[in-house]
Formats: sequence, C-alpha cells, structure tokens
Amino acid sequence: MNKQLQQLDTSSSVKSFSNAQANLRKGYADGALGVLASGTVWMVAALVAFLVSSQAAIWTLFFGGMLIHPFGLLLAKLMGIPGSHSIQNPLGKLIMEGTIFMLMCIPLALLLSLQNHAWFFQGMLLIIGGRYLTFSTLYGIKTYWVLGAVLGAAAFALFFFNGSPAISALSGSMTEIGFGIFLFLSYKKNPSQ
Repeated sequence: MNKQLQQLDTSSSVKSFSNAQANLRKGYADGALGVLASGTVWMVAALVAFLVSSQAAIWTLFFGGMLIHPFGLLLAKLMGIPGSHSIQNPLGKLIMEGTIFMLMCIPLALLLSLQNHAWFFQGMLLIIGGRYLTFSTLYGIKTYWVLGAVLGAAAFALFFFNGSPAISALSGSMTEIGFGIFLFLSYKKNPSQ
C-alpha cells in the first residue's frame, strides 16, 4: 500500500512538472521568439562592429541585451502567442534565478573586453550558452542542450583562432537566428505540446 502511494505521488509530481514545462512552451512558443530576439541583437552588434567599432559593438550588445525580453514579448503579441506563463508555474522562479545568474556574469565579459574586445563577445557566448542549457529543463526541449553546446564550442574556437569582435558577434547571431527559426518551426508544427 505504501509503495503504491509513493508511486502515485511520484507520477503526479512528474505530471505537474511536465504541465509546468508545457505551460512555458505554450506561453513562449518553445522559447523561440526570445532566441530570435537575442540573435537579432547580436546581429546589430555585429553590424556595429563591422561598420563602426568593436567598442561601440560591445555597448550595443550590452544595452541591446536589455531589450531582448521586451522585443521577444512584442514578437509574441504580434503572432498571437501569450508571451507569459501561469503565475502558479513553479518554473517561473527558475527563469528569474537563471536570468539573475546570467546578469551577474556579464561584468566578467566586460572585464575581459579591457584586455581584448573580442573576448567580450566570446565570454558572452559562453555565458549565454550556459544559460540556454537550463532552457532544456525549463521547456523540456533537448535542442537547447545543442544550442548551448554550439555557442560554447564557438566561443572556444573563436578564442583559439583569434576571431575578431565582428566575427564573434556574427557567430552568435547566426547561431541564435538559426536555432530560433528551427525552434519556431517546431513549435508551429505542434503548438499544443
């Protein structure tokens, strides 16, 4: 009897965890619009690095990063996607905690830029790649493990091959835009997941 109750309790908590992930997937289109918004900001930073200066590109990514969430929400509203999750969703706290951790790491990338401007972008690729790894748990989508790994590998390759700030920013942009499109198309194929 006790074993049956324990199994019932475990299956109900797994179901509620799956429901929380489904709520996030539905609310944020599998996170695709945030990834696309981020990739767009990285693209603008790459263009600034190519056309203006690497220092201006650093500040473009830094301040543009503050617009990623609002830009993602705007995209969601334009596409008829809620852009929010249930306030009872326990994963909402993990979203905020992961965001705060990421923000606390950004000064490290800024300090790296004092040595080499490209290191800022490479450091940000690592920080954001690490953040995306948690999205696999948040959304229940293993694609985020691949996205995080690709961004991390790109950071190391760009560092090893002495990639320029513009190429580093462009690498982040193209990776995120590519994965964002893939995630959005997957969401559109099965939006009720």
